[in-house]
Amino acid sequence: MNKYAAKKEEVPIEFLRIEERVEAEQIKRLQKVKRTRDNRKVAQTLRDLRVACQSDDNVMPCVIEAVRAYATEQEICDVYREVFGEYRDPGFY
Repeated sequence: MNKYAAKKEEVPIEFLRIEERVEAEQIKRLQKVKRTRDNRKVAQTLRDLRVACQSDDNVMPCVIEAVRAYATEQEICDVYREVFGEYRDPGFY
């Protein structure tokens, strides 16, 4: 036991609440980016990222190129999930 343990206090946690209007605006902005970007370039950078993930190459240059091509964080993470799968906590030590 730790004799210097602090007393447990209840600390209220404030949750971030985003207004639906703000969410809708952000979705519109994302849709515009996806409409106006070079989708062939995005697809190529994501293919390059997939190849790097499947090898021992450094993936960061590919991620940077994908971001410069306006690939979304979701699209980049989808490549990671396809190659590496999703982590599942085994639930034991």
